[in-house]
Amino acid sequence: MRQTPLSTVFDDREADYEAFGTLLSGADSLLVVCHDHPDPDCLSSALALSNIGDAFGVSTTEIGYGGGISHQQNRAMVNALDIDPAPIENCSLDEYDVVAFVDHGVSDRNEALSNRFIPDVVIDHHPSDDVDAEYADVRTRVGSTATLLTRYTEVLDVEIDERIATALLFGIHRETLNFIRGATTYEHAAACTLRPTANKDLVNTLSNSVFTPETLDGIGNAILNREVRGSCLVSFIGQITERAILPQAADYLLQLEGISTTAVYGIVADQIHLSARTSNSRLHIGHLLDDAFGDIGSAGGHHDMAGGRLPVGLLGEIDTPDDIADDLIDRSVKRRLFDVLDEWTGIE
Repeated sequence: MRQTPLSTVFDDREADYEAFGTLLSGADSLLVVCHDHPDPDCLSSALALSNIGDAFGVSTTEIGYGGGISHQQNRAMVNALDIDPAPIENCSLDEYDVVAFVDHGVSDRNEALSNRFIPDVVIDHHPSDDVDAEYADVRTRVGSTATLLTRYTEVLDVEIDERIATALLFGIHRETLNFIRGATTYEHAAACTLRPTANKDLVNTLSNSVFTPETLDGIGNAILNREVRGSCLVSFIGQITERAILPQAADYLLQLEGISTTAVYGIVADQIHLSARTSNSRLHIGHLLDDAFGDIGSAGGHHDMAGGRLPVGLLGEIDTPDDIADDLIDRSVKRRLFDVLDEWTGIE
């Protein structure tokens, strides 16, 4: 195989590509499962893995996802690149020879799956102690799963056409906020590999997809409802339908002068969703969220970006008007966040 920027930086002993190829070669059907509310990194990785399956002669390949595709960029990406994911509840997992998770390693990232479901394949860059699969490749030193799938496509000698290259390059751009958050040598090398083939105008168009009115309102509420202690900012944006507002608001508020850590949360249906960011090198925001909420829900992530999902009933049954219930939830979540932030940073 020809030398590429990726081949010069990856230690390919970390993955058994031959075993992975053998697994696909013996399969007639492949389901690639995204996490709930998949982002461009997840969607592009799923598309690339589905394409690898096609190249290996898998007769049926499908992409499944949980939750919704609400972020304007994600919807634009699905439409522009003709990605056709199916709601995971419409997929019978036992009918597929191979079920693969991309950009997540355990089934609790997709609520439609049983917590006991074990996939055949996991390819991910998020830290997890609970991954169980016949083939698992979890590399936390890499900044995006799209980077890993770029390398898989290369090593397995699968053509990277314009559609796949554009998807993967956009996935890397979005996961790293245009190479300013969590980008590593691997992402830069992957971008160098993809750029000659990718439609760069489309990547730019997707990156500049317009806000929806709800996104703008949500970011506005996050600004209005912010509470700052030291360099830490916490904000509750109330009840929303677009979960993707939360990471956008957390990223936006991190630009505020004097702020190095943000946590934004809101109520989506019957759950509390959180998104957190930090530029403080002394913090591990994923561990911090796990400390705050690991006993009542699912929370964690990377050194500088993390998220969580909690049951609304964490306070017990709430039989009160919505505005009172929202206030109780806000105070409870905020107290937990600031208590743990105090332990990590010494804020008062």
